[in-house]
Amino acid sequence: MTHVVSESCIRCKYTDCVDVCPVDCFREGPNMLVIEPDECIDCAVCIPECPVNAIYAEEDLPADQLNFIKINLELSTQAGWKSITKRKPAPADADDWKDKTGKLSELVR
Repeated sequence: MTHVVSESCIRCKYTDCVDVCPVDCFREGPNMLVIEPDECIDCAVCIPECPVNAIYAEEDLPADQLNFIKINLELSTQAGWKSITKRKPAPADADDWKDKTGKLSELVR
């Protein structure tokens, strides 16, 4: 079991979660964060830190977000998706995207 970053993170990419992660399992892409499942220790400290509620324990992931288990696995090991361990400013338009759904087509891999 691991934790999974869901669609809500796309184009928001708030990084509050990386500050509290004790094992540095987050990876940063162009417009989203993902969790490297082999490094996640299921501590759950990241969940309440996410301002858009994008992080779930795998077993709590909503049914319409199950594809993000595979997406997190794939992207966390993809070249260019590097470890992120310190908070960065969110994109300038993050607040415009935080409440939107159906953002998968916006994901930059």
